[in-house]
Amino acid sequence: MIANAADEIRGLLSASWRLIACESFEEDRTLQTLDQVAAAGGQKLVTWSAASGVAGTGPGAGSLDVGIAVLEAETQPAIFALLDAQHWIHDPLTQRRLRDWLPQLAARKQAVVLVGPRLDLPPELVRDTARVTLPLPTHAELRALFARILEKNGVTADAERVDDAVRACLGLTSGEAQRVFRRAYRSAQGLSDGAVNEMVRDKQRALRRTPALGFQESTASLDHVGGLAELKRWLSERRRAFTEEARQFGLPVPRGLLLLGVQGCGKSLCAKAVAREWRFPLLRLDMASAFASANQSPELAMREATQIAESLAPAILWIDEIEKGFAASASDASASRVFGSFLTWLSEKQAPVFVVATANDVTQLPPELLRRGRFDELFFVDLPGADERREILSIHLRERGRDPSHYRVAEHAEDAERLTGAEIEQAVTAALYTAFAENRDVDDDDLANAISETVPLYDTYEERIKELRDWSRGRARPASADPKMVDLFAEG
Repeated sequence: MIANAADEIRGLLSASWRLIACESFEEDRTLQTLDQVAAAGGQKLVTWSAASGVAGTGPGAGSLDVGIAVLEAETQPAIFALLDAQHWIHDPLTQRRLRDWLPQLAARKQAVVLVGPRLDLPPELVRDTARVTLPLPTHAELRALFARILEKNGVTADAERVDDAVRACLGLTSGEAQRVFRRAYRSAQGLSDGAVNEMVRDKQRALRRTPALGFQESTASLDHVGGLAELKRWLSERRRAFTEEARQFGLPVPRGLLLLGVQGCGKSLCAKAVAREWRFPLLRLDMASAFASANQSPELAMREATQIAESLAPAILWIDEIEKGFAASASDASASRVFGSFLTWLSEKQAPVFVVATANDVTQLPPELLRRGRFDELFFVDLPGADERREILSIHLRERGRDPSHYRVAEHAEDAERLTGAEIEQAVTAALYTAFAENRDVDDDDLANAISETVPLYDTYEERIKELRDWSRGRARPASADPKMVDLFAEG
């Protein structure tokens, strides 16, 4: 929020910081914030850019050390905003001029703010510089922005519809939100449902610039997830925990959960189902894409992704196969720094971003990820038990327009003893293919044959799954509450 960023900068100035690095893609909004701070402190705001010099007057144009030479002549209390500072702060002459300037700034009640989208400070300046990141616009800021646009055009819109438009544009910069709002409004000739839907589509297109983050459409609810009764109960208890009523009751905002277990047993499906059940936007954090981007550093990509997630809060942030990212960081110093900052964000985030991370290989997870404070709970998702297999079979038959009561579901569930939920789904699909090829409806023989022909994942990764089960005992909470579930291969 502009107000909060302004308060943070005021606090730094009152604590005698005279050099501040303010990271933001929104230059105009940053200058608006600095102008607010300067006015409150009896100072004036003076800007410098390489093209226009000091406050657009021309003097001081060129390199930053030339600009500083001009600004040093100013004796009145002021805040100096140096635009696009990232291009100059690694120049030795610029660094020396800034350091020599600091004593004068303190004596004159002045301060320098380096402004840019990403400011990697050199060692010479890092200990003398405070950092501030301007967050994305909040609901209140966007609502005020849209109200001004509507008022300027002489339009009166329903307050609830304006709120819908604001929610559709959360996660964008103020400039992006403004363009998306105007385009959708003009295209739909009013602030209609169609205009709001167009804003959502435009936002999804705009956010493709962030390689680490993507929007996911969730069509499955928890009713589409077979078994996992204990996990479902845990999630149900936390459904209302994001409300103000919960804060007044003394509850903290839920942080998230880590789902560890066998591949194909519903971990990723649960992440999608939670978003649908709680009616939260679902975001997928793709760590591999953050490191593969040629246009953005991993540090900036991850920082932007978490910032967008916080601006959309309450939201679900889904991280699939999180262990792969941490495995890469073990041999890469840059990756290690990125994941270190990400772990810090997990522990310290205040926004209601519920993180759902999945993992298949616990040996690749660092101990610091598993400690309390990163996640609220660690669940182990095992192969489905007999009751769960019956439920999974029934769900997939119903989804394909068949009544489970017309089939020997209990018998097929027994035959599918070693199969994962995903393998059971594929068996149902294979049975349908067989029946369709013979121009008839699927029958019990088709299902029985498809199940018997499926090679279980367990047969391929038996030792690894056993190790995973052994590790989870006493360390993770079972996701299934089925009392009949036992270790299928304990005898071996």
